[in-house]
Amino acid sequence: MASHRKSRPTGTRVAGIRTPALATAALTSVALLSQTATAAPSDDDRPSLEEVEKKVDDLYRQAGSATEKYNAAKEKTSKQRKRVDTLLDDVAERTQKLNEAREELGSFASAQYRTGSTVPETATFLLADSPQDYVDRTHLMDRLTGRQKNAVDDYVTQQSETMEKRREATESLQTLTESQSDLKTAKATVQKKLATARELLSELTAEEKARLAAIEEKKQEEAARKAAELAKQQAEERKRQEEADRQESDASSGASSSSGSSGSSGAGTETGSSTPDSSYGTKAEKALAFARAQIGKPYVWGATGPDSYDCSGLTQAAWKDAGVTLPRTTYDQVDAGTTVPVSQAQPGDLVFFYDDLSHVGLYVGNGMMIHAPKPGAYVREESIFYDGESSIHSVVRPA
Repeated sequence: MASHRKSRPTGTRVAGIRTPALATAALTSVALLSQTATAAPSDDDRPSLEEVEKKVDDLYRQAGSATEKYNAAKEKTSKQRKRVDTLLDDVAERTQKLNEAREELGSFASAQYRTGSTVPETATFLLADSPQDYVDRTHLMDRLTGRQKNAVDDYVTQQSETMEKRREATESLQTLTESQSDLKTAKATVQKKLATARELLSELTAEEKARLAAIEEKKQEEAARKAAELAKQQAEERKRQEEADRQESDASSGASSSSGSSGSSGAGTETGSSTPDSSYGTKAEKALAFARAQIGKPYVWGATGPDSYDCSGLTQAAWKDAGVTLPRTTYDQVDAGTTVPVSQAQPGDLVFFYDDLSHVGLYVGNGMMIHAPKPGAYVREESIFYDGESSIHSVVRPA
């Protein structure tokens, strides 16, 4: 039997829409909206180039700070290892002496036992590890000859000193273990910070890398301008100082010629207060000559030369070549001299950066320094304003 139902119109029906053209348009709109919805968060979540630059700079700075902690832990570990080795050698030597004293006591005890000159308890005491703990010493001393008494005294002294040194060695070994743990932690922190920085940089497009390079170039131009300003300021200050010294010298000479021999000792004192003495200048020249010879060598965190350096490793090596011993880390180097204003910085001075003292360079004059900047870079001469004036923490004259 034929159906009496009215046939449905052909075509696709979507959400109550019967017309194929309208259905297609609706699907297209949904697809476009879907694409927009998924694309927008991706664009919003992606950091700007300025944010990436700041993040990378922060990571390098944090890595620099972690590097100085690594250097401190490494130095502490090295010193503690030497102390442990010394203590262990001392313990071994004292143990040998203790054994010799014990053997001498044993021979006395055996002789007394064989001759029956004392009761067996004496022999037991003399052969024990702790004679004082076995029997009252005063009671025993009455039974011993002078030589035997000296032997017992020597044994007790050796035993006490050996036990004390063993205790010190045990504590030093514990400290060494803690230092090694700190060293491992600092090393892992440096590696993590550097890996994160490299990952951020690797995600930049070629266009973004070019823009980043342009931003860096602009920063360097501004740093060079600030260095030139400082150089001009220092030159004017030197000129004023020289003029003041000349006038004072003329006045002193005039007073001497008119009144005989009036004092003129003040001039030398004033000059010395504003200008480093000649011995400092000589040492500074040697330190700078060494630093210049290292230009082009790579920065490697924890390195002290001769093929690579970190920042404090370079300054330490440079001044060591000039005969001045500096501590290993920036935290200690900042206390290894006299702090002076930036405007009075002289060649050879140490320039420290950031509140955490995580970087240092060697001032060469005219607002410039030689430093080992960061991982991936090389020892170079650069403006002390390379990261802005606010990044400069202090200037220290080390010798």
